[in-house]
Amino acid sequence: MNKQDIIKDLRNIINPEHILIDEPLKNHTYTKLGGNADFFVTPSSIEDVQAVIRYANQTEVPFTMLGNGSNVIVRDGGIRGIVLSLKRFVAIRREEDSVIAESGARIIDASRFALQEKLTGLEFACGIPGTVGGALYMNAGAYGGEVKDCLESALVVDAAGDVHRLPAAAFDLDYRTSNIAEKGYIVLEATFSLVPGDVNEIKAVMDDLTYKRESKQPLEYPSCGSVFKRPPGYFAGKLIQDSELQGKGIGGAEVSTKHAGFIVNKNNATATDYIGVIEMVQKEVKARYGVALEREVRILGED
Repeated sequence: MNKQDIIKDLRNIINPEHILIDEPLKNHTYTKLGGNADFFVTPSSIEDVQAVIRYANQTEVPFTMLGNGSNVIVRDGGIRGIVLSLKRFVAIRREEDSVIAESGARIIDASRFALQEKLTGLEFACGIPGTVGGALYMNAGAYGGEVKDCLESALVVDAAGDVHRLPAAAFDLDYRTSNIAEKGYIVLEATFSLVPGDVNEIKAVMDDLTYKRESKQPLEYPSCGSVFKRPPGYFAGKLIQDSELQGKGIGGAEVSTKHAGFIVNKNNATATDYIGVIEMVQKEVKARYGVALEREVRILGED
């Protein structure tokens, strides 16, 4: 199909104002990297999501799901076909002692909402920049907590465009992994099972975690956050630091001097620069310590 036909079809499916053509994805990633999306689509209802998925299936137009881009690198050539963003799905509500958050809401905001509602169990998420959907996708965690500790269920749409509510056990949540990609699910909302707590105690924990994050992480530069998973028996940042890689880089990207587990876009880096630094770090740590660092960040698109 040619581009104009796809544009016409999409405008017949969802609100034309929710479709951007040749949209720079650097505007939608925390690294501020990435080429263009052919069609950047931001549906406003579950029915719209279903319609876009079914259209992509019927026409074989390539389809990619993108959260808020906090844990992803988009290559310089961008992404072909439809890039679907649930940035309009941001509602958060309480039902009994559960917090229900739509996929596009930030997990930080779900944590803050829980504080407001005097519910404990989401404090660990107060510094995680990703969306609720992205947090489930990678079983996000920090400071001893992770999504699987409090997830009760999630509403998803499958690869055929059908909607299901599934229990947490259905997602095989493990350290920074799930089966969401394998199953072809798109998360629409998540239900977190929490318990009533003392608002001052909850706030004290969140304030402490926020201080730790802001004092130790290089938040002054664009980055994808923690790049590597924690290798068994080691800490990725310590291995990188001991490999004397802090401050070293390629082009405008370099290993942070503040936290070795981060790679920052310090000076108008390209995605090629950023990925090159990742590969440099993996190669050096492997050579020095025999440890293979596995990426936590996803890489999408083409060169």
